[in-house]
Amino acid sequence: MTQQTVISVSQLNRYIKALIEENGVLNNVFVTGEISNFKNHYSSGHFYMTLKDESAAVSAVIYRTNAQKIKYDLYDGLYVIVRGRVSLYEKSGQYQIIVDDIQPQGIGELALAFEQLKQKLGEKGFFDPSHKKPIPKYPKRVGIVTSATGAAIRDITNIISRRFPLCEMITYPVEVQGINAAPSISKAIKELNDSNAVDVIIVGRGGGSIEDLWAFNEEKVALAVYNSVIPVISAVGHETDFTICDFVADVRAETPSAAAEICVPDKETELQSIISLKNASERFINFKIQNEKSRLSHLVENRFLTKPEEIINVYRMNLDEKTEDIDLLFKSKLNDSKNEFALILKKLESLNPIKVISRGFAFAQSNGKVVKSVSDVVKGDNITLNVTDGIIDCEVI
Repeated sequence: MTQQTVISVSQLNRYIKALIEENGVLNNVFVTGEISNFKNHYSSGHFYMTLKDESAAVSAVIYRTNAQKIKYDLYDGLYVIVRGRVSLYEKSGQYQIIVDDIQPQGIGELALAFEQLKQKLGEKGFFDPSHKKPIPKYPKRVGIVTSATGAAIRDITNIISRRFPLCEMITYPVEVQGINAAPSISKAIKELNDSNAVDVIIVGRGGGSIEDLWAFNEEKVALAVYNSVIPVISAVGHETDFTICDFVADVRAETPSAAAEICVPDKETELQSIISLKNASERFINFKIQNEKSRLSHLVENRFLTKPEEIINVYRMNLDEKTEDIDLLFKSKLNDSKNEFALILKKLESLNPIKVISRGFAFAQSNGKVVKSVSDVVKGDNITLNVTDGIIDCEVI
């Protein structure tokens, strides 16, 4: 470009863009900073953001292809390390970093994704104990969702066959690692529920790195386990391995072998329990028999059973005593009544006017009324005198 050349803004930006993209250093840069102004452009699938530190800022974009590979959520305030190339957006004349890879600073990508999903599902109640279903004590059929070729399937089937041969096992082979693992596992759980073919489901695999176990940290697997009507035992990895599936499942087993032991009872233990119950029942029955025999012997020796006439005699004696008591009570009541009647007669006799007259007294009547005073009659009145043996007619003179 000569000093006299006049160019357009577009040409200038295009020229600067070419210079930047031809720079080998700027084609592969690692930049650390804090995310701000993060935007998820849902229609295009691109992520847009600004990376900043204490004194500067630069725009960055993650195109859809790379954005889909990110397992965790980006947000404002997250410190990250990005790898990409510097370019210029011609339309605005603003340079930006086109990000090929992004990692959280100070914490692994998968570890961050794990914690984010764990918090998200926890807030939705996926880990709530009230949602946990009990494991049936004597399952008739067990569904096993794991790899068809791994050690886990051998351990589970061997232990269940040994512990509880009556239990039928239905294996559902799935991929347990890789991009297709999560859809394969969630589909198996759903189909076992749709067919209602089993009483309990074991989901898991053997140990491995966090990358190997990642399918059991996928949200779609967690959702399938949460929505399962059939109880689910999670058996992923070793004792120290924890996955999202472990937290959502109804029971977490430390290993696939432990899951098999949790799932079914031990026939030997159950047999010993039955024998103990049988022995206890026999002891109890024998005790009851002996106790009843002793009670029967005591009854047989009872004199009222050996000599039943004595019972009759006893009741007869009681009846005689009761009869005498009743006679005495009746006589006592009768005498009391006679005495009371005599007293009443005596009182009546004392009040009888005939008795009074018989002692020399009389009473006068005038016009049917008893004369009690001289003022009750006048001269010339006819009166009658009642005496013991009759009536005397008189005239008041």
